[in-house]
Amino acid sequence: MGMVTHGNITLAGKVRSLTPKLPKKERQPDMPRKRTRSIYRKRVVLNRQPGQIWKQLRV
Repeated sequence: MGMVTHGNITLAGKVRSLTPKLPKKERQPDMPRKRTRSIYRKRVVLNRQPGQIWKQLRV
């Protein structure tokens, strides 16, 4: 048995290639006070572990 595909492989990426490219928006970096507050909230209030897979580390 081969792998089952959903849809036609030749049409892969069709929507992305048809979507117009938008210019990148300029974005101001967070103020240090705001960044420190968000880090405090994540670590102390939400009791999150460091790293990107914190949901799996918390049991």
